[in-house]
Amino acid sequence: MNVREWALITFSILAQLSVGSFLVLGVVHFFAARKSGEEEADRLSDRALLAIGPALLLGMAASLLHLGNPFNAYLAVSNLGSSWLSWEILSGVLFAVVGGVFALMQWRKIASFAVRNLIAIVAAVIGLVLVYSMSNVYQIRTQPAWNTIATTISFFATTLLLGVLAMGAAFVANYAYLQQKNPGCADAQCVLLRDALRWIAMASIVLLGVELVTVPLQIAYLAGGTSTAARASAAMMYGEYGLVLGLRLALVFIGAGILGVFIYQNALSAGREKMMGNLAYAAFALVIVSEVLGRFLFYATHVRIGL
Repeated sequence: MNVREWALITFSILAQLSVGSFLVLGVVHFFAARKSGEEEADRLSDRALLAIGPALLLGMAASLLHLGNPFNAYLAVSNLGSSWLSWEILSGVLFAVVGGVFALMQWRKIASFAVRNLIAIVAAVIGLVLVYSMSNVYQIRTQPAWNTIATTISFFATTLLLGVLAMGAAFVANYAYLQQKNPGCADAQCVLLRDALRWIAMASIVLLGVELVTVPLQIAYLAGGTSTAARASAAMMYGEYGLVLGLRLALVFIGAGILGVFIYQNALSAGREKMMGNLAYAAFALVIVSEVLGRFLFYATHVRIGL
C-alpha cells in the first residue's frame, strides 16, 4: 500500500469521525438542554467541539497527499453534475466552514439558541452528504469489492460508531476538567454524563451488530460472485489478510461490545465516574484502531476488473 492510500485512510477516518461526533454532540446537547436547561447542556458539550474541527482539517490536509498536484485541488469541484468526488470535496469544505461558524457562535453565544441550532442542523445535513458522497466515490463497476451497498453501510457505521465513542471520551474529559475546577460530583453534570454514556454504550453495541453482520455478508457475497476479481478480493480477506481481519473484528467487539456493556453498567449509578471514564477512553482507543484496520483492508484487498 502506497502513501496515497494511507492518505485516503487518514482522510476518510478523520472526516467520518468528525461528522459522527458532530451528529452525536448535537443529539446529546438537544436532550441535555431539555432535561437540565441550556446552560448545563452547554457546560457538557461546548468543550467537546474543540476536537471536531482540527480532526476534520487534519484529514482534509492528508487528502491532499493523494493528489498528484495539491495546488490543483480546486479543479476537483468543477464536475458536480457527474462526479461524486466533486461532491465529496465541496461538502467537506462546506461542512468545515458551516461547522466552524456554528462552533464560533456557540462558544461566543452569538444569536439565539434557536438560530444556533438551525446552523447546527445545516452543518449536520452537509456532513451526512459528505459521508454519502464518500461512499459513492467507490461505487465503481470495475471494483467489485467496493461496488456494493456494504460500502455505504460500513462508511455510515464507522461514522456513527466513532462519533458516539469519541464523544463519550470527550464528555469524560470535560467532566474531569469541571471536577478540577469544582471538586466533588456536581449533581447536574454527573447525571448528564451518566445519561449520555448509557445511550452511547447502547448505540455502540447496536452499531457493533451492524458491523459484525455487514463484514461477513460482504465477504460471502464476494466469494460467491461470478467475477474473478470479486472472488480474489474475498480470498485476500480471509487468506493473506485474515489475521488483520480477525484483529479488526476482535478489537471492535471488545471496544464497542464488551466495554460498551461495562460502560452501561457503571453509568447506572453515581460514584463510578472514574471507572466509567477509563472504560470510555479504552473503548474509543480500541475501536479507532479497529476502524483504521478495516479501512486498510478496504484499500488493500480491492481487485480491479481488467487492466
